[in-house]
Amino acid sequence: MSGILKISSTGPLPLVAIVVLVALLIVLIPLLLLGLVGAAFSRLGLSWTEAVAVILLMLLGSFVNIPLWTVQRTMKKTAGERPAVFDAFTGEAIPDERAITPISLNLGGAVIPGAVSVYLLLQMHHVIGESVYVQAGVALLIVAVITKILTTVTPASGVRAPLLVPAASALLCGVILTGSTGLAAAVVAFVAGTTGTLLGAGIFTIPSLKTTGIPSLSIGGAGTFGTVFICGILAALIA
Repeated sequence: MSGILKISSTGPLPLVAIVVLVALLIVLIPLLLLGLVGAAFSRLGLSWTEAVAVILLMLLGSFVNIPLWTVQRTMKKTAGERPAVFDAFTGEAIPDERAITPISLNLGGAVIPGAVSVYLLLQMHHVIGESVYVQAGVALLIVAVITKILTTVTPASGVRAPLLVPAASALLCGVILTGSTGLAAAVVAFVAGTTGTLLGAGIFTIPSLKTTGIPSLSIGGAGTFGTVFICGILAALIA
């Protein structure tokens, strides 16, 4: 029987210790990351508390979409559905169903980054004694165009913005247009990266919604939130 039944002399303590360790890691790792990102954001001129609050609001607000308006789109039936209706003269398929694409504004990925961008631009004059409106405007347009070109819009996946290119473009614009790294370059990069992404992957895609057939569009939400968030973090690192 002694070869079949073995009693451990260590007791349940190691198992409890492992469970506690795993629980601590689950709790501490997000807090550590939040602290690091908060420290980066605080270099933009925010206090550490304000920086952490902005990050938390962005993350929590990413689940909230504010309805704006709807766009009527044309959907063509496929072979597996009802037979398509064709024009007797041109032979082209006639759209046989009209559908609605709701457009919304994401709280965490659009409203909050936009508000922070305005705040930072207004604060720059008080912090360094000069404004960066022109530099931010030029950088914003450049990032918006680049993002628009690289953004994909398909019925299957919706709107998908490039993850790192907008942030890299915003950083380069911030450094080049201001002449160096620092707070001014970081603010320009933050504004250009976040707002430029929202324009390129959000506003600029609205005219194509009638024909792309995507069910909904969340500006700053699914497909673009990660890009906006990365733009904010990387911009803060060069402050």
